[in-house]
Amino acid sequence: MLTVKILGLQYPERYVVRRLVAAAQQELLSKCLQLELDITEVTDPGEIGKYAFVLVLPTLVINEKVVCSGRFPAKEEVTGWLLEAAEERKITTTSLS
Repeated sequence: MLTVKILGLQYPERYVVRRLVAAAQQELLSKCLQLELDITEVTDPGEIGKYAFVLVLPTLVINEKVVCSGRFPAKEEVTGWLLEAAEERKITTTSLS
């Protein structure tokens, strides 16, 4: 299971990133086995500050690694980060060709 944290003070920004993560997960489900995500939204400024300097715009953390901060990533970027994290966790994947 991959841990995904969406950090941000404002709900709309977190919602957009959550939808991007969900869309990327759906795309990868057809290509990966057992791709499960534990998605958490973090709104506490003190907790956000442990990962990012930008509190207003969203930050995306996958397996405790900040992959994007201060901007909205493209779905293709999120897909790549999830796939990279899955490979690091040695999750069995099917051919991606």
